[in-house]
Amino acid sequence: MENAKPLLRLLWISPVVLALGLAWALWSGRVRIPETWNPWAPLRIDAPVNLLTRFKLDRASGDRDACQAALAQARMVLVPVDDRVTGEHCGFSNAVRIERTSVDVGSDFTLSCRAALSLAMWERHVLQQAAQENLGARVVRIEHLGSYACRNLYGEQGRRRSQHATADALDVAGFVLDDGRRVRVLKDWGSPSAIEPSAVGARAPAEAGPGEARFLRAVHEGACGYFDVVLGPDYNRAHEDHFHFDRGAARVCR
Repeated sequence: MENAKPLLRLLWISPVVLALGLAWALWSGRVRIPETWNPWAPLRIDAPVNLLTRFKLDRASGDRDACQAALAQARMVLVPVDDRVTGEHCGFSNAVRIERTSVDVGSDFTLSCRAALSLAMWERHVLQQAAQENLGARVVRIEHLGSYACRNLYGEQGRRRSQHATADALDVAGFVLDDGRRVRVLKDWGSPSAIEPSAVGARAPAEAGPGEARFLRAVHEGACGYFDVVLGPDYNRAHEDHFHFDRGAARVCR
């Protein structure tokens, strides 16, 4: 039994050594793998989404220069904004003023780089695909309710600051399509029972209810992969007319 201990120890150590060796080989460039599957490669907005996408997004979000470099790939018209403090626990750093994304946005708005990067990823990999699949059209405009605001949650005294207070949040109220249709969260969200297949006589997803409702649920769910907090009408009445997207410490998809 004593003779078996060194062998068991070797069996336990070997995978660790191999893993460390592989990590070093990848980091040093001695072993090359496609950028998409290289965890140390920079985030590419147009790259196919895989298991490393969120890791790369979070890593870029936490580094000022890396975030700016990634955001430079986005199909956005934006202007860097100077860091500023506008009140107690209010203000922003590494932020941009967005005049247009891949679509029209109406009035411009200010977002932190990390929130803007999440917005770019969501538009690239979720928004248009959901519109084509559920509505047979393209989104040409996002209707928003603003981003930066020095306020508490729900604007109530005694609550902690909202993510809007650091330009880490954007509220989206609706979308305009290239065929002229207007899809609004307040009007078109619908009840889950109206679009979800029932347990008896379940219908195919394509027949599960109004295309507008399916589209809104698709873009809401898809946002959860790129933002930290995604809230909509099913969360509470305060969000019955818009989606709240933000980057922060919490992780909520409701």
